[in-house]
Amino acid sequence: MAYAATAEGSLPSLTAAPGVLAVQRAMVWLVGASGAIVFIEPSPYEIATLLASLIFFATGGLRMRLVFIPLLLALFLLNTGYTISAIAVIDRPNVSMWIATSWYMAITVMLFAMVVAEDTAARLDMLRRGLVVGAMIAASLGIAGYFNLVPGGRDLLTLYDRARGTFKDPNVLGAFLILPALFCLQSVVSDKLGKSLRNTIAFGIMSLAILLAFSRAAWGGLILTSMFMLALMVLTSRSQAQRSRIIMIALVAAILAAALVAVLLSFDSIAQMFKQRASFDQSYDSGRFGRFGRYILGANMALDLPFGIGPLQFTRYFPEDTHNSYLNAFMSGGWISGVCYPALVFVTALNGFRYIFVRAPWQRAYLAIFAAYLGTVGESFIIDTDHWRHFWMMLGLMWGMFVAAEHYKARLGQTFNGAAVPVS
Repeated sequence: MAYAATAEGSLPSLTAAPGVLAVQRAMVWLVGASGAIVFIEPSPYEIATLLASLIFFATGGLRMRLVFIPLLLALFLLNTGYTISAIAVIDRPNVSMWIATSWYMAITVMLFAMVVAEDTAARLDMLRRGLVVGAMIAASLGIAGYFNLVPGGRDLLTLYDRARGTFKDPNVLGAFLILPALFCLQSVVSDKLGKSLRNTIAFGIMSLAILLAFSRAAWGGLILTSMFMLALMVLTSRSQAQRSRIIMIALVAAILAAALVAVLLSFDSIAQMFKQRASFDQSYDSGRFGRFGRYILGANMALDLPFGIGPLQFTRYFPEDTHNSYLNAFMSGGWISGVCYPALVFVTALNGFRYIFVRAPWQRAYLAIFAAYLGTVGESFIIDTDHWRHFWMMLGLMWGMFVAAEHYKARLGQTFNGAAVPVS
């Protein structure tokens, strides 16, 4: 049976009935929404992705393509390196679980890549909706916990006087909220008034939660990724009116955000924590064994250890974890993982620039995901992101959208009803 184009211009699964497509899309929404609830293990996200895998497999919604072989090989080698290095320390606490989680993250990458490669526009829209719902839950609970609006919420929903919501770590809450916040920001600057206002409120709530998470990386990540995404939206806009609107609303949003921060800083508790967290002179950053000192010492150590030291073993040699995902790949998986991890991450990032100007129906979603992905790639230099579920989700989405974009361009270039349609 041949593919039939949907109204969105993307391709559904082979032989998929409308009811099956609806179930598949609903599962994508569920996975997106469950990604915000990860303070327990196994988390709802693990259950949802496992259920989605079974449903897509049972309904014929997953197809392994030749183009995914490099991705599959890189993930296999990366985790093989981790597994080899873990053999000598497998009896130590949490090592086996760490290895299992790494392999599971690799499986989710392939899942997202194969899922998004087909029925792309509809599935990305459902994922966006799910992520925004999940982010609103996580952000609202984080804010409620910080201001003690929920009985006992301060202990459950905060950590070290920082909002963490439904996450174990405030840093991960802040990082997770960036992509949904970018989706909302896109609506603010480009949709009709009613939808724009709703997303303005959602963006404000997520931004407030990011501020109260007091994560310097998340603060910088939200600002930089928003600027980058908006710049791409201006460059890819189809009219001068669109470009002008994006620029004007972005300026107004920046002014309002600055005013909101100023109001919040009038509260002593917030101002003190903000001043403490905003300082670049943190005790764990400076000194020979500080964050940046460990980078140098760890890199020198990695050159002499082809098989690394094994997962979760860095603190046996240094006061804290690596706080650098690229260094951690060398330490946890030796030279195999140390080479494969940055190769996979940066090849995906560089390849992403090729598809910025492809005017596919999902171009807007692509720009947000690409911006958030690049932000996490940069953040990986200063924090361990290698087990962040949303990072591996974005990596898989990128590969799925690469494939979808190539198919979309090919279809535009084909003859339709006897007329050649040029590739955009």
